[in-house]
Amino acid sequence: MKTLLGLVLAVGILLPSAAVAQNAEPDLKAGKATFVKWCAPCHGEGIYMTGTNALRAKYKDAKPALLEQRTDLTPEFVKGFVRKGAGLMAPFRKTEISDAELDALAAYLSRKEPR
Repeated sequence: MKTLLGLVLAVGILLPSAAVAQNAEPDLKAGKATFVKWCAPCHGEGIYMTGTNALRAKYKDAKPALLEQRTDLTPEFVKGFVRKGAGLMAPFRKTEISDAELDALAAYLSRKEPR
């Protein structure tokens, strides 16, 4: 009986941890999808990408111009720029990028591993 109780308790403790681990990857996929839809048209690769070109001029290769290559971005930093805008970048409203999508985007761009 004690063994069964111990097993039930162990499963109850481990299952929520597994669910959290499984949910981490879909958030990054959702963040990538949000990036592709809303950010890549200006911050992607290519000579006509105004956001990438602006960051290249600003940082003069001291930091990567491509947001997906940056390792110094924090979730708060990403969220601030998305909601408030900067320079030619207009702010994005919650009707365009929801809070959940913004959380996923911020998690995606603030990852420290290569993208």
